[in-house]
Amino acid sequence: MILAAGMSSRMKKSESDELNKSKIDEANKKSKSLISFGKDDKPFIYFLLDNIIKAGFKNLILVVGNDYSDFEQNINKYKDSNRLKISFAIQKIPSDRVKPFGTADAVAQAIDQFPHLKSESYCVCNSDNLYSVNALKLIRENDFENAVLAYDRDTLEFPPERVSSFSIMTMNSEMNLLNFIEKPSKEQVDKNLDENGKIRVSMNIFKFSGKSSSNFIINCPINPLRNEKELPSAIMNMITSSDSYMKAVPIAEHVPDLTSKKDIAILEKLIT
Repeated sequence: MILAAGMSSRMKKSESDELNKSKIDEANKKSKSLISFGKDDKPFIYFLLDNIIKAGFKNLILVVGNDYSDFEQNINKYKDSNRLKISFAIQKIPSDRVKPFGTADAVAQAIDQFPHLKSESYCVCNSDNLYSVNALKLIRENDFENAVLAYDRDTLEFPPERVSSFSIMTMNSEMNLLNFIEKPSKEQVDKNLDENGKIRVSMNIFKFSGKSSSNFIINCPINPLRNEKELPSAIMNMITSSDSYMKAVPIAEHVPDLTSKKDIAILEKLIT
């Protein structure tokens, strides 16, 4: 399941002196994952889909907004769509909001539209992160009911001020997730290193057992800081209110990301 219903507001508000006018216009008008890269001007999501196929996935649910014609047109042009069965789930925005209601709401609406997810295992990731084949295999092929990739923060090639704001994960000695700490202080970071002295962060790539997680995702509370229903909130309720667990799977590599226009300039050098 790829979450792609966001409004790309941070991308549209950001600035960059490294982009030409046509690329800036593209960033201001398109969903982030449809911004084009490489010599053939392929949408960013194509490169993610390529890696998803190489990792062995056969079925994909793309969670989009009400107006998803651009996604539909681009997916119809994707040359390897015959190797991946792609379905769309629509994340509707509540009448009293102007933005989608968060990642847990996106997954909950997908579950409502594809009820078989309540009894099946599935993975979830963002549409604006270029996860590697290795990462996608790790989340797909592990033997755990529920899992999250736990990235070594030191291997993420982001500016220090940006990576220091990432939520950190705390685990026990068996790598069972205990908590997400949002915007951690240095003291909190120092107290929550793993057994190898590493700071572990989530890049929002998860595996869920529908049987154990669905009720918690559907009934996710509103995060008071973000005013949204976020997957970490649902996960915390799941691991503290039941016998279910979420295993943190360690990984040490960078994840190219599309948050702002500055990221576009970086990715243009990586994707040729």
